[in-house]
Amino acid sequence: MFIKIAQLFLSLTILVTLHEFGHFWFAKRFKCRVDKFYLFFDFLFPFANIMNFALIKKKIGDTEYGLGWFPFGGYVQIAGMVDEQMDKSIIDKPAEPWELRSKPAWQRLLVMMGGIIVNFVLGILIFWMALFVWGKDTLPITNIPDGLMVDSSAYEMGLRNGDFITSLDGNPVKSIHRIPLEIIMNGVSSIEGVHADGKKFSLPVNDDDRSKILKRIKKSKFVEPRFIATVAGIDSTSFAANSDLKKQDRIIAVNNVPVVFYDELKAQLVKNKNTKAELTLLRGTDTVKTTCQVSDIGTLGFWPGAVNELKIEEQKFGIGEAFIQGIKDGMEQIVMQAKQFVVIFTVKEAHKKVGGFYTMVQQMNATWDWQSFWMFTGFLSLALAFMNFLPIPMLDGGYIMFILWEMVTGKKVSDKVVYYANNVGLFLVLGLMVWANTDWLRD
Repeated sequence: MFIKIAQLFLSLTILVTLHEFGHFWFAKRFKCRVDKFYLFFDFLFPFANIMNFALIKKKIGDTEYGLGWFPFGGYVQIAGMVDEQMDKSIIDKPAEPWELRSKPAWQRLLVMMGGIIVNFVLGILIFWMALFVWGKDTLPITNIPDGLMVDSSAYEMGLRNGDFITSLDGNPVKSIHRIPLEIIMNGVSSIEGVHADGKKFSLPVNDDDRSKILKRIKKSKFVEPRFIATVAGIDSTSFAANSDLKKQDRIIAVNNVPVVFYDELKAQLVKNKNTKAELTLLRGTDTVKTTCQVSDIGTLGFWPGAVNELKIEEQKFGIGEAFIQGIKDGMEQIVMQAKQFVVIFTVKEAHKKVGGFYTMVQQMNATWDWQSFWMFTGFLSLALAFMNFLPIPMLDGGYIMFILWEMVTGKKVSDKVVYYANNVGLFLVLGLMVWANTDWLRD
């Protein structure tokens, strides 16, 4: 867990610092005075006048650079930037030449767009470099010899273990890992494929199906490759540790009922939960029998491993190819963020799956892996760019909305309106943050 938290902390630190640098760089270019540039907050966020102190600070020119004590985000304090923490009396005074509010609309627009621009460019750059260094791995449906295992939501829709999903709304499936994402985000209306017995199928998908998939998505994979399982490891605190089960064993029967695939084994264990089951094992070339208590949820306490490795296709890119693919992947992530935003308001109970730091920690690798770290950081950078562009007061998008209104109509929104709108926006954003970060309770 510590490694997961450390990876997320490093990722957010990089992204927040560079985001704020984007605002800082444009503000300096347009000769705005920047009073502070801080990584983390030197106050109890969001209360600007409580517990004001910095761990490290140094003033260079007009700007105080520092490291705050509250390890959450960071900020740039630009003179004349009308926000919820501004001294309200200042907005009743004429704007000074070094203040942001005195600058032309196009300059203020670029200052407020600075962080978004940096996050977007950084996301594309990370994808570009990651694709060039590591390439891309996919698992095509054609490389899964025994078809798919399905969870309960897939089963209710009509899918069965051993099925092959060939297309979604007539579009060929390129990677099985994208199937639930495509169904939820792209509003897929039908799943086409072939059952294990060779019969073709076309299953309808509706909003209730999407809701069920989304509800289980953190706990189950909807579909995954079907495999013949061996015992890859045993939990020392489990029932399996007290039986004659060993690594590399294959369980081929439960209470004399033959099982071949892992899904068949799970089904038999569920049928025998809370009882002692007789297991028939294949150990090398020998057949061995043992008994083991099955838990109340139908588990023994071992981690499965596949008998045969699945053929992962690795795609390599040259420097130019990686750049083009990086742009494609980056733009796809932006589009997916927009679709995800729509899903929250259109798919039943989707708002309950909005996650915060707990969800992000769960997405990190348990071991330090630079490839997954940088791919996650690239994704998060683009997600931050999208979120900050939303026209919500206090976020960058709120300022952008007011400036664009001014540029279109020729009428500047008064500083007082912006000030009070930011205060409302602060409560909205804080409410959303509190909701998102109760995801561990909802799980």
